[in-house]
Amino acid sequence: MEPTDKQRTGRWVLLSLSVLALLLAAGWLWWQFQPVGQGSLRLVKVEPGMNARQIGQKLQRQGIIRRAWAFEWVVRVKGWSGRLQPGTYELRPSMSPLQIARLIAEGQVATSWVTIPEGYTVRQIAALMQERGIADREEFLRLATQEGDTFSASFPLPKNLEGYLFPNTYRLPRGTGARAAIQNMISLLEREVYQKYRAEIEQSGFTFHQILTIASMIEREAKVSQDRPLISAVIRNRLQRDMKLEIDATVLYALGTHKSRVLYRDLEVDSDYNTYRRKGLPPGPIANPGLACIEAALRPAQVDYLYYVARPDGSHIFTRTLHEHRVAIARARAERARATP
Repeated sequence: MEPTDKQRTGRWVLLSLSVLALLLAAGWLWWQFQPVGQGSLRLVKVEPGMNARQIGQKLQRQGIIRRAWAFEWVVRVKGWSGRLQPGTYELRPSMSPLQIARLIAEGQVATSWVTIPEGYTVRQIAALMQERGIADREEFLRLATQEGDTFSASFPLPKNLEGYLFPNTYRLPRGTGARAAIQNMISLLEREVYQKYRAEIEQSGFTFHQILTIASMIEREAKVSQDRPLISAVIRNRLQRDMKLEIDATVLYALGTHKSRVLYRDLEVDSDYNTYRRKGLPPGPIANPGLACIEAALRPAQVDYLYYVARPDGSHIFTRTLHEHRVAIARARAERARATP
């Protein structure tokens, strides 16, 4: 029996509706895999052990993707389930689930460039690490000042790592954590200093710890490069003569402050770091020295200077006797008076 016109029309309507439904469903599915839209950069932390579903749910909650299952489906189809890497990622709503999944599977974590200036102390470095989102300040301080000997190096490490955090520019993953950041700096010190200068260190008559201590004092005292080997020579000459070093920078370290002038009352601070009261080297470095000052500590100038005094321009006057030193002090004061408006 031939279908009637009404039946034919009904079938066409049903077929059209079915096709339309399929198109709508396909469009809806396609839409779930597209970027949400424009939006600001967001940091998303993938914790160790998180699976695709958990990551997808986190992305959906933060409005970076529309549906968690879309991310999970992409990961499964691509075979990336076992490759999702923990870390902090920079993501935007303008990225598709596929782009995000590939980023996490390849471990393209967010990184920060951080420059540690020569002469920074552990406290200053800790503050910088927190500011750049690399590590928590308090955890960094705790590890670097109390648990230094738990890190890895081919040379002995003290509990307090002042002097062992090598100044340089580092590219570190966001959220790296204090322990990994500290180990990075120690490892660079080992590669760039200990391994390359080991023979000189062993021939110097000082331990590596003592060389870093001398270098740190040079770093804090020298303002112009040509003074570094001269200050190094003064330190060695005074040590050989069993004289107190009387270095202002050690007093400031003992006080835990930085200022342009050390007052007479400051010299009375009761600390093993106060080289006006204690003979010999302080217990350890007073800052983290750069390579130039470490080289100066290893290669002092061949001079017999025992004293120096700072001039207004940051350079120093070096002298051999106490009388010459007093004359130099008067000269530096006169220069300072002329330079003061």
